[in-house]
Amino acid sequence: MERLRTVNSKALYEETKEYVTDGVGSYFHRAKYQDYPICMIRGKGSKLYDVDGNEYIDYVAGFGPMLLGYCPEEVDRAVTEQLKFGTHFSAPTRTLGALGKRLTEIIPSAEQVVFQNSGTEAVMYALRLARAYTGRYKIIKFEGQYHGWSDEEKITITANSVEELGDREHPNKIIHSKGQRLSSADDLIVLPWNDLEILEKTLQEQGDEIAAVITEPIMCDSGPILPLPYYLEGLRELTTQYGALLIFDEVITGFRTALGGAQQYYGVTPDLSTFAKAVGSGYPISVVAGKKEILGCGIHAAGTFNANPLCVAAALATMDALSKPGVYEHLDHLGKLLCDGFRVLAEKYNLKIYTRHIGGIFILYFGFDHDVHDFREWLEVADVAFYERFVQEMEAYGVRLTDERGREYLSVAHTEEDISRTLKVADFVLGKLT
Repeated sequence: MERLRTVNSKALYEETKEYVTDGVGSYFHRAKYQDYPICMIRGKGSKLYDVDGNEYIDYVAGFGPMLLGYCPEEVDRAVTEQLKFGTHFSAPTRTLGALGKRLTEIIPSAEQVVFQNSGTEAVMYALRLARAYTGRYKIIKFEGQYHGWSDEEKITITANSVEELGDREHPNKIIHSKGQRLSSADDLIVLPWNDLEILEKTLQEQGDEIAAVITEPIMCDSGPILPLPYYLEGLRELTTQYGALLIFDEVITGFRTALGGAQQYYGVTPDLSTFAKAVGSGYPISVVAGKKEILGCGIHAAGTFNANPLCVAAALATMDALSKPGVYEHLDHLGKLLCDGFRVLAEKYNLKIYTRHIGGIFILYFGFDHDVHDFREWLEVADVAFYERFVQEMEAYGVRLTDERGREYLSVAHTEEDISRTLKVADFVLGKLT
């Protein structure tokens, strides 16, 4: 195998950073191991193509939205048709109600929906709703979980060590950015995940102040970590008992774990849910779904581009495509092929490889081969350095994986041939690294 040459990406980055801060649109677009990001020119199906003409089998999927792959024909047709009539009206359209109706049919927690433009905005809106509805102001969130990048959301989303997290029953509130207000964490309570005992103790002590518990139903951003048996059911019971709302942040898991999200997959229905990423196949649209009584408590959604007709058209087409028979069976089959393949490689190279799959999410990490229960345990066993080297080398030979996280995205457009090629490259790379 030959390493890919990316001289044009380097040259373009040097030019771009003169005019664009950091040379990228989002700091996610340049991995920590990269001297310069790879500049893409087009995508089709499961592949991306860079400015040097290189082809990549892609498992980043735009950080999640491209569940149907790149340039899905049904979405392109819907958006092109809408373009004939206009892109933005600042008024409702006939398709707005159609999308709302479709989502309430698909999502178990959705009696009604509200639209925003990003996952960050959707979570901000959900937290405000919870406070307005309950008349309380404190929110419980969990260590290592990312819910957006606003001041309040970006608290204890990662850590360098267990020591940095502090006492298990009363973890530290870690601020992650310059300019972030220290007071932004005042109304947050940070707890370890997968621990109902600590959660119940906290609710017993402060339950009359707690508006909501927000969680990823599968911890996807740092980890990833699966919920223990009965954990999500326990969250549902405890929040109901103490009068707090349960919010599922399904920005990542929504439409990937199942058509109705992780709440359908696990059979646990929250009071509110947030969705983004895969709902619009790459178009900026997000959703807050929940009970009519909560959504109708007087917090009105604002935003110039909310439910933009182009995004609504893309979302409707996406929901239709994902509703076709065999979609999730195909994703499950591909995930199983990857898991089985990496387990064979683990034995071949005498490595501890952790691999799981649920729907369109494939989990891969090094340093352990068993389920870890929370972010603290993950920090102790995960071989982050080896994973980073692995991702860097895979990219150099035409397979693009997510930086740091160990959460890879499958798409409907991926094929068995893609999986076979991916495992061959992984075999070659692991041979080099070991």
